[in-house]
Amino acid sequence: MNYKHVHVIYFSPTHSSAKIAHAIVEGMGAVSYSESDLTYEMPESEEAVEKELTIVAVPVYGGRVPDTAVKRLQKFVGKESPVVPVVVYGNRDYEDALLELSDLLVQQGFTLLAAAAFVGEHSFSCSQYPVAAGRPDQKDHDDAFLFGQHVLEKLEAYPSLEALPPLKVKGNRPYKEKKAAAPSAPLVDASRCNLCGHCVDICPVGAISIQNGEMISDPVLCIKCCACVKECPEEARTFPNPFAEYLYKNFSARKAPELFL
Repeated sequence: MNYKHVHVIYFSPTHSSAKIAHAIVEGMGAVSYSESDLTYEMPESEEAVEKELTIVAVPVYGGRVPDTAVKRLQKFVGKESPVVPVVVYGNRDYEDALLELSDLLVQQGFTLLAAAAFVGEHSFSCSQYPVAAGRPDQKDHDDAFLFGQHVLEKLEAYPSLEALPPLKVKGNRPYKEKKAAAPSAPLVDASRCNLCGHCVDICPVGAISIQNGEMISDPVLCIKCCACVKECPEEARTFPNPFAEYLYKNFSARKAPELFL
């Protein structure tokens, strides 16, 4: 099979998933590609992805695919399109997320070709408790690039989608239960915040607003991606979290990508 066009779909609040997806595409040497960025809004209508090699990349939250990403991905329907699901996790464990994403894409009509789990800086990583800080780094990029080459080689080795062998990925069914966390959101240091509104623009769920000259974060809407914390130009936002110290102490050793071909 020969697919010269690649379609990239991603939900990537802190850009890690997007970086890995783009590195995979680079390795494929695609003649052309298009992308659907689901980070900031739900697609208005259903979109058919027809006869396109597709990369779908999302972060892992608590061992699962974020609900926000699931809802937005359900707007895409695959038609004769091989797909490569990719999850990016914060160096702890991706648990059932890759299986969940694979199952979702099959339900949406895509055909599984390959899959992968890469590491990105943990949402709760901070200067005091760094967890996979700076990842994906150059080594991750190189691994993703090589993975893209291998995926393309596999695709070209089979005459049709029907000829592809079943793909087994790590994970369990039923998936790990999503435990409801107490509503919380990053804190704002009013002495540093200049109300530039950058955090408002980059919040994937519209949880941040400026009201009466104050920056307000809705703890019910917040998904704790911490994009606003990592990208605040004044470093005015923090997300104090006791889990960060636990992650630092137990999951600082570098983990390598896990690839399924």
